[in-house]
Amino acid sequence: MYKKSLILLLVLVLVAGAFAGCSSESTTTDETAENQEEGTNSAQDTEGKDENIIRVNINSDPKTIDPQLNSAIDGGNIIMHMYEGLMREIDGKMEPAIAETYDVSDDGLKYTFNLRDAKWSDGEPVTAHDFEFAWKRALDPNTGSEYATQLFYIKGGQEFYEGKGSREDVAVKAVDEKTLEVELTGPTPYFLDLTAFFTYMPVREDIIAKDSDGWSRNPDVVVANGPFKLEEYVTGDKFVLTKNENYWNVENIKIDKLVASMIVESSTILTAYENGELDAIDNVPKQEIPKLLVEDPTFEIRPILATYFYIFNVTEPPVDDINVRKALTYAIDRKAIVETVTKGGEMPAAGLVPPGLTDSKGNNFRDVNGNFGIDPQKAQIEKAKEYLAKAGYPDGKGFPKTTMLYNTSESHKAVAEAIQEMWRKNLGIDIELANQEWAVFQDTRAQGNFVIARRGWFADYADPMTFLDLWTSYSGNNDAQWKTTDEHKFPNNEKYTELVEKSKVATGEERDELLYEAEKLIMEDMVVMPVYYYTDPTAVKDHIKDWYKTKLGYWYFGNAEIVK
Repeated sequence: MYKKSLILLLVLVLVAGAFAGCSSESTTTDETAENQEEGTNSAQDTEGKDENIIRVNINSDPKTIDPQLNSAIDGGNIIMHMYEGLMREIDGKMEPAIAETYDVSDDGLKYTFNLRDAKWSDGEPVTAHDFEFAWKRALDPNTGSEYATQLFYIKGGQEFYEGKGSREDVAVKAVDEKTLEVELTGPTPYFLDLTAFFTYMPVREDIIAKDSDGWSRNPDVVVANGPFKLEEYVTGDKFVLTKNENYWNVENIKIDKLVASMIVESSTILTAYENGELDAIDNVPKQEIPKLLVEDPTFEIRPILATYFYIFNVTEPPVDDINVRKALTYAIDRKAIVETVTKGGEMPAAGLVPPGLTDSKGNNFRDVNGNFGIDPQKAQIEKAKEYLAKAGYPDGKGFPKTTMLYNTSESHKAVAEAIQEMWRKNLGIDIELANQEWAVFQDTRAQGNFVIARRGWFADYADPMTFLDLWTSYSGNNDAQWKTTDEHKFPNNEKYTELVEKSKVATGEERDELLYEAEKLIMEDMVVMPVYYYTDPTAVKDHIKDWYKTKLGYWYFGNAEIVK
């Protein structure tokens, strides 16, 4: 934990752009994957204060904790403790996990993973077949995995997903119980990082068959191969995870139980933390941050690779007009939002990819690709008015009734209200606000039943691609509906998808240029309205030692211990 003086220094560094020290979802994570999202409410019990228990808040009841179906950080926080992939991030570095060793061919296209002797929580061995089944399950179009695209790097994966190939053509194969072979479509420098991501984690076919709909949250059915197993799930209240005695590295698991609560409101979360009812939190009222930085030595603001933005449903009026999208984007004052609303050291955003991700030559991707005409330090009112008039709404006259949607939380409401007022003041238009609980909101947005909606994305791995492959024509995360259909034509998306596809088999500067051009296309069509680059306000009690957050923003208490 940082001392107070170092915390204050960190805030200054963050504002100056210290994301460069952070590399990594995605979810990211929406925030997709999406972020430290709020959803339902909860009252944290005080169970086990004197026991070997850590109590963390995950901010919402996840839509799912099925590794192949999850696309959000709340679910990811549980999955990362119950499951383990071939690799795992430990202290910021990728280390072998279920894979004891691995080999990579000289051309970077073929990986051979040799699995260690590991067991599921029911004592059954973890096999290469469990990985092959899970990966092909994610790619099966009938599964409905929003993250299926994460496995398109595997030869035959995209073809199977799109119905142009078979399951057997997917180039992942369990050679035997302990050997997994994978062939890629092109060199993928972050492939090992991907194997630590939840979509790549193993699941058992026989377990899913017992309860195909509810298996992942059913303590009587689900099995785990990670450090903890599911003991209890209470809808809208908590997950209770207990030490998995069959975990291969169980001797280093020092806590007996992890209780993950689902408190939504940041003020309630902070009160529970201050009262000793929670040990670890990453969601506090924005207005309390300056005070916490000075008065609470357990509180710190950490850098994270993530962007907070709004998306336009480009098929719905009035935002189907690019001039309206530009007017709305140029009319907001991002600097004012981060200084007077969020107050967490966030950086005003003028692009989709956040600072801290680099190209093949080590250049900061954000610095090279610029701001696309967006001034992150102030509203460009005259420019915004010109575009609104060009759309046929001079001074806002005749602008139709339009609703902006966000998921229920104090912080998202505050940001939405600030943007609403800027549009009213700067453009003369009145946008209505609406909110939905997190699970409902995710479905609404994914189905395209909105005009303007809050969105965010946390990196799933340390590469700009984690933000760019969301918007291909086939991506399950392309909620903006930016894709060509029988009714709508988006030639820039066709070019965009082609650029992303080419980048997956390119290397070096050629790949860099393809990714730079892809971001330019999405910003040219103004599909997203960047607001700010996230920071990660975190507080953990002093008696919890050796905890950490991954570079992607997930809690991990597998190495933690309680020191009285």
